[in-house]
Amino acid sequence: MNITILGAGAWGTALAMSLAERHAVVLWGRDTAVMQEAEQRRENSTYLPGFRLPDRLSLSADFSAAIAHAGSDGLLIVATSLSGLRPLAEQLKSHAIPNIVWLCKGFEADTHLLPHQIVREVLGKDIPAGALSGPSFAQEVAQGLPCALAIASDSAALRELVVAAVHGPSIRVYTTDDLIGVEVGGAVKNILAIATGIIDGLKLGLNARAALITRGLVEITRFGVALGGRAETFMGLAGMGDLILTCTGDLSRNRKVGLGLAQGKKLEQIVTELGHVAEGVRCAQAVRALAIKHGIDMPITHAVAAVLFDGDSPRAMVGRLLARDARDEAA
Repeated sequence: MNITILGAGAWGTALAMSLAERHAVVLWGRDTAVMQEAEQRRENSTYLPGFRLPDRLSLSADFSAAIAHAGSDGLLIVATSLSGLRPLAEQLKSHAIPNIVWLCKGFEADTHLLPHQIVREVLGKDIPAGALSGPSFAQEVAQGLPCALAIASDSAALRELVVAAVHGPSIRVYTTDDLIGVEVGGAVKNILAIATGIIDGLKLGLNARAALITRGLVEITRFGVALGGRAETFMGLAGMGDLILTCTGDLSRNRKVGLGLAQGKKLEQIVTELGHVAEGVRCAQAVRALAIKHGIDMPITHAVAAVLFDGDSPRAMVGRLLARDARDEAA
């Protein structure tokens, strides 16, 4: 199968490496110098250093040529950050594209739209589209370590196409038509990872971490169902699976944000040191606004947003959560 991956960051590069073992893959990046260096060195030293790119993997900074590679029956995978999704979709408007699948997670900062809403707004509803999500660190995928993902789409044909393309020796792919649930799970878990990083950074113990992750899953589910997702989706890969990985894994950028906040670092310093996007920071503002708009109780999200944007200290965040009244666990 001909596959084009648009976005040569860590996750896009790792997935391209995995898929190139079985398919004709083109990895496109907008920075010509970065792509030329990666082609010459056979390593994406800017975004995924230390991993040799397969000889079969083609690299390109030519957008039109990369889109043409997918043809009429191939697969387009967008691997930009969420902030890059709308500009890239605008670029695609002038091209004939068979389908579009995205890896990015979150809510758009200004509009508070989910990825599928952005795509439909720009490209319309007729193009088969879907989200590929789940617990997956780029470095582990690049090593060929096993992981499992979920493809969510209204189109059964697109789900089958993605399974045919991605499901293989090291990556299992499960299918669902709950696009909203999968996208909400992938977005809000990043906020919970920041909270968990704060808990761990303050050395409040594993009991506290377990409690926060568990109550965080309740919060994600409550929010996702209110927006139109199904409760059972949040018990799966894009919900509980992604939440556990992002909250506990040392490779989690969002957890590192929480750890840095607990150490007293300023947010700007933390983001600079990371050198990569931590979507939970952008997402917290949007989710807090949506929760207020729809009257959804999200105490952990509000507490994290207060630390990120309102000047609250990490210890004040913990105190605020512990001071909440006792309630039925199902509430």
